[in-house]
Amino acid sequence: MSAAPQMPAPPPRRWSGLAFALALLALVAASFASLPLHFAALFSSEAATSVAEFLGGFAPPELAGGFLKKTAIALGETLSMSALGTLLAVVFGLLLAIPAAGRFGRVPRALVRVLLNVLRSIPELVWASVLLIAAGLGPFPGTLALGAHTAGVLGRLFADALENATPLPEQSLRTNGVAPMAAFFYATLPQTLPQMLSYALYRWENNIRAAAILGVVGAGGLGQMLKYHLSLFQMPKAATVILAMLLLVALVDAASFGLRRLLTR
Repeated sequence: MSAAPQMPAPPPRRWSGLAFALALLALVAASFASLPLHFAALFSSEAATSVAEFLGGFAPPELAGGFLKKTAIALGETLSMSALGTLLAVVFGLLLAIPAAGRFGRVPRALVRVLLNVLRSIPELVWASVLLIAAGLGPFPGTLALGAHTAGVLGRLFADALENATPLPEQSLRTNGVAPMAAFFYATLPQTLPQMLSYALYRWENNIRAAAILGVVGAGGLGQMLKYHLSLFQMPKAATVILAMLLLVALVDAASFGLRRLLTR
C-alpha cells in the first residue's frame, strides 16, 4: 500500500500585521486620552444657538451686479493660480522624478528624493508666506507656492510610477541598441502617462481649494476677498464669496472626473 500523502505544513504566522494594528489602536486611544475634547460643549444648546445666529448673518448673500463682477474676477484669478501652479508642478515634478526613479544612479536618487521630501513637507501657506516677502502681494507668490508644494508631491508620485513600470519593453529596446534615455521615453514613459495625468488632475482639484485658502495671507483671489469681508463682518458679501468657492470646486471636480474617465477608457 502506498503511503498517505502528507499534508503541507501551515504557513508561518506573521505577527507584523497584528503588531501594526495594535500599535495603531494604541495611538488612537492615546490621541483621545491626551486631547481636551469637549464633546458636551460642542453639542450643547448654547453652541447650537450661537452657530445658528452666526450662520443667519450670511443670509441673504450679496447679489449686486458690481460685487458679482468683482467676485467673478477673483474666481478667475483663483482658477488661474491653481491651473498655472499645477502646470509648473507637473513640469518640474517630471524633471525631478527621472533622477528620483534611479535613472542616474543611487546617489542622485537619494538627493532628489530628499529635495522632494522638503518641497512637499512645507505647506502651501508657509511657502506663500515666504514668497510674499520676496515677490510682494498678489497671485504670483501664491502660484509659486502651489507649484513648489505640488512639485514635491507629484515628483514623488511620478518617480514611484516610473519605478513600478514594467521594465521589459525598455530592456528590449536597449538590447537592440537603442540609447537608454531614448528607450525610456519610448517604452517606460508611455506606460505611466495615464497614471501621471490622473495624479496631476487630482492635485489640480486640491490646488483649487488651496488657492482659495492662500488668499487669506494676501495671495489674491477669492481667499483674499473672503478674509477682507469677514474681517469687516460683511457676512452677506462673505457668503457670496463662499458660494463662488463652492461653485468653482464643483465645476473643477466635474471636469477632472470627466477627464479621468476619458483617460481610463
